[in-house]
Amino acid sequence: MKTRIITAIVAIAIFVPICIFSDYIVFPIAMAILSAVAVNEMARCLGFNKKLVLTIPMYLIAILLPISRFLLIKQSHFFMLAMISVFFMLIYCLTYVMLRKNQDRINDVITFYGLFVYIVGCFSSIVCVRYMAGGKYIYLLIFLGAWVCDTFAYFTGKFLGKHKLIPEISPKKTVEGSIGGIVFTIIAFVVYGLIVNNNFGDKIKISYVLLVILGLASSIISQIGDLVASSIKRQYEIKDYGRLFPGHGGVLDRFDSVMLVAPVTYIVFLIASVI
Repeated sequence: MKTRIITAIVAIAIFVPICIFSDYIVFPIAMAILSAVAVNEMARCLGFNKKLVLTIPMYLIAILLPISRFLLIKQSHFFMLAMISVFFMLIYCLTYVMLRKNQDRINDVITFYGLFVYIVGCFSSIVCVRYMAGGKYIYLLIFLGAWVCDTFAYFTGKFLGKHKLIPEISPKKTVEGSIGGIVFTIIAFVVYGLIVNNNFGDKIKISYVLLVILGLASSIISQIGDLVASSIKRQYEIKDYGRLFPGHGGVLDRFDSVMLVAPVTYIVFLIASVI
């Protein structure tokens, strides 16, 4: 427990300055590093970490895409680069399997490719939200949604939990905890909206209806992301994805719920801007 607390304090001490200076390239660089480390953790999980011919291009793209969203002014240019990168990596993976003459099973390589796209897409989405219109006041909802849901799902489940959610994947999660996480996330989003609207109302106004919808969606999606990550760990029989955060595991252990919330937040606000 002591190790977990110390790690959490150090992580917060690093995370806060990164957010404070998120106007600068330091933020996308941080997301790029997390993206590349997460891809490496998944490579270790699937047994591809020593196959550098396959993984090095993935690491490069994992770093390139989050940073490119900051450097490319037009969003359409970023989407074009992302599509080219994803398609290139698909062709590369298929060519890799062919040249290896089936020494690596195509099912395993394509699984790794799919998870690579998932990881890089999610971390890139965090950067996309930060640099969209009004993103300076919106992107924190990604972290708020995931971590509030995770925290209150834990405490609600601990004190009120009676019915197991999906014990085959996560034995400790309960239906009551899941509901508690959803309720408190929605409350947290509305409170965050009150703070932003009351203090920065001249720059942005966030709809409370939109916040309730996003709070509901984020809390559900964050739990799905958590369960998916747990399911993969159980299938490959590992306890943690990595050791970057002592007592907490790796990037995928700490950001599993954050990752899926990012593209959902991005999509919701894109739709809201059109409507």
